[in-house]
Amino acid sequence: MRSVRVVAIGLSGVGAGWAASGAAGDASRASAGRRRARTYTLRMILSSGSLGGWPVALALVALVAYALAALPGSMLGRFAAPMLIAGVAAHAAMLAVEIGSTGLASASARLGFGPVLSLTVCLVLLVHTIESRLLPLPSVRRILACAGGAAVALAVAYPGEPQVLSSPLAPLHWLVGVASYGLFGAAVLHALLLDSAERRLRLRVGAPGGAFGIPLLQLERLTFRFVQAGFVVLSAAILLGIATSAQWHWNHKTVLSLLGWAVFGALLAGRHWRGWRGRQATRWLYAGAILLLLAYAGSRFVLEVLLGRAGA
Repeated sequence: MRSVRVVAIGLSGVGAGWAASGAAGDASRASAGRRRARTYTLRMILSSGSLGGWPVALALVALVAYALAALPGSMLGRFAAPMLIAGVAAHAAMLAVEIGSTGLASASARLGFGPVLSLTVCLVLLVHTIESRLLPLPSVRRILACAGGAAVALAVAYPGEPQVLSSPLAPLHWLVGVASYGLFGAAVLHALLLDSAERRLRLRVGAPGGAFGIPLLQLERLTFRFVQAGFVVLSAAILLGIATSAQWHWNHKTVLSLLGWAVFGALLAGRHWRGWRGRQATRWLYAGAILLLLAYAGSRFVLEVLLGRAGA
């Protein structure tokens, strides 16, 4: 009996040891999981550096140029506009290196929500730079410079993971889609200026008949020209998406993109046949832009940041 009792005690000790070691293993795995979750954002921030120092160096140049362009005009004088141009150039070069994943052997690209939003802002800034040669808008330069700096920081912080392109036409589909983002972004910028001008006009503030140095009717025409161009480019992007997809998926990106396309189509139809203008038109524009923004950038934000699935 004594020997049986000794054996039982020994077995219970071994079982307790196994249980303790199993619990310790579970605790260590849980701790490792928490450490991976905590370091996810840090890996995303540092992942741009894995391509070399060019993205970071170009980002710093762009940030400095945007910071100088955001200063009051009296501090820089005639150098304010060149600083904004330099910031846009460095910004575009950084995105070309960052999105193209320079140095990787496979045909891949970083298509995270950070580069998409950053490239959209860069395109809006490029449109403003070209437009300002014909219609100077010094009052919005500082706002756009701050937006450019924030877009650069966003692209560096959340570049996304490299993704292998599934089709030779996939880069064209992506570029056309982002181009539509930029055109609608320019339309939203002009719509905001238009709403601000109409508000000032109702309050009898500022010069009558003009907005930031541009006549109201001319600003309205510019807004809808950008909407028309964006609608054409977005239609081409959707057709390219259908052509490059092996199988059609009714996911969030597809549904929101089609809803945004329908809203912009309804806006142009209402403008043509019912004469929509003013706030009624800009509200449709804002709604379509939000849907389009959620279609890709919003879904990528959920996957990359909230769910931690950067390569999905």
